[in-house]
Amino acid sequence: MAKRDYYDVLGVSREASAEEIKKAYRKIAIKYHPDKNPDDHTAEDKFKEAAEAYEILSNQEKKARYDRFGHQGMNGGGGFGGGHMNMEDIFSQFGDIFGGGGGGFGDFFGGQQRGGRRVRKGSNLRIKLKLNLEEIANGVEKKIKVKRYVACEACSGNGSKNGASLQNCSSCQGSGQVRKVVNTMLGQMVSTATCPTCHGEGKIVTQKCEVCHGEGRQLQEEVIPINIPAGVADGMQLSMSGKGNVPERGGVPGDLLIQIEEEAHPTLKRDGNNVVYDHYISFVDAALGASIEVPTIEGKAKITLKAGTQSGEILRLRGKGIKDLNGYGRGDQLIYINVWTPKNLSSSEKDLLEKLRDSQNFAPNPGKNEKGFFEKVKEYFQ
Repeated sequence: MAKRDYYDVLGVSREASAEEIKKAYRKIAIKYHPDKNPDDHTAEDKFKEAAEAYEILSNQEKKARYDRFGHQGMNGGGGFGGGHMNMEDIFSQFGDIFGGGGGGFGDFFGGQQRGGRRVRKGSNLRIKLKLNLEEIANGVEKKIKVKRYVACEACSGNGSKNGASLQNCSSCQGSGQVRKVVNTMLGQMVSTATCPTCHGEGKIVTQKCEVCHGEGRQLQEEVIPINIPAGVADGMQLSMSGKGNVPERGGVPGDLLIQIEEEAHPTLKRDGNNVVYDHYISFVDAALGASIEVPTIEGKAKITLKAGTQSGEILRLRGKGIKDLNGYGRGDQLIYINVWTPKNLSSSEKDLLEKLRDSQNFAPNPGKNEKGFFEKVKEYFQ
């Protein structure tokens, strides 16, 4: 089933402000919140769908990428983007909306019982990935090695010896938050802050894990397969959710951000989804016609030049370009014909050409239907 447009999911226009997007998400989240719709899988799916849309549209960088490339730019196959959010991800990433205190969703639905403290998110990893034109044209799977922090197996990621040397924080009674009541002329005002004793974790480690020394994570080298969609462009950034670093002592891992670097092809040039190739022919081939061979992304291709081919003509090989990122067909290969004029001639060659100089057929005589170079280029790119 195809994903719905994120703007349609939240019911906002593409010109909506950040505040309008947030309000729209809050409205939908209240309607389909799991606490309000227990055992309703349809409501849960809509809740997750709205959270995924908000994750993208509330982030200026991701929103700009989505506006330009659509779902393909976010997903790219193989787990890119927010398509694999679970309930823990949602409540941890959007703590400003779902967190306790201040009229958030947590208090409204009793969400403090869901986990109380806010789950932290680990840092993102960034890598650069070089791709050649063939890989960009058709898409490719790459396997890369990354070093990232993963949860310590010895303590299950909580940093305590054998994973069991923990006790509730006495300052916040395990909630990770402390409340402060202030008396004002308007009455009592309650504020909520992260517990300074346990730093919001709700637990105190009594004995540190001997393997990770209390961090709850270890640095590990991992081979990650990445499915790159066809049609990506130089400078584009893709993301793999949950493939970044795990934070200390538990939480949601960050993302792996992949920046695309396009390697230059030795003979072909990219122009959007089209591929351009400059081909030089001799004056003889231009006048008499010839069969020539040109490189393409998929190998070699033979084309026929008609007699009287003019310098500046553009030949088109349909469907020999780059697949569109959003799946809208494929570009073409454009072959720019350049007639090569020799610079060094022998005496006999000069004599032959002198005999032809005054020939009527060799005098330039473009017809009314002959188009100039710029007109041809404009025609092919319309």
